[in-house]
Amino acid sequence: MKDGISAEIEFGVEFYDVDSMLIVWHGNYIKYFEKARCALLGKIGYGYVEMKESGWAFPVATLSAKYVSPLSFRDRVRAKAILVEYENCLKIKYELYNAETGRLCTRGESTQMAVELASGESRFACPKILLDKVRNLPEEGGK
Repeated sequence: MKDGISAEIEFGVEFYDVDSMLIVWHGNYIKYFEKARCALLGKIGYGYVEMKESGWAFPVATLSAKYVSPLSFRDRVRAKAILVEYENCLKIKYELYNAETGRLCTRGESTQMAVELASGESRFACPKILLDKVRNLPEEGGK
């Protein structure tokens, strides 16, 4: 496994993401994971458009979240996605931080399985195009 592949994105908590107490509604943390995942896939050069063009989809098979500390309206969020596995499936860990305080707010993990679009069949190994893109990324020095 190639070490150190991660991506971060920073954004603000919008009013439409919070509940009546101005705390981020729990389901929106998953949307924040997705923002970080898109940044990671973009860094690899294999985002959703590239997946579809190459004949593959990667639907989410499992997803977990651990809520540690709430995010509130107008907080700045630093969302990080870390590639954990890419040969048999896409396994990504997530960390959401309050960007102003540095405090960890939520962590999680998702697993996505490769599905060949032409046949609709799940595969238990990722396609060569993804493997090549990950393996050809420059090293990040453990970041």
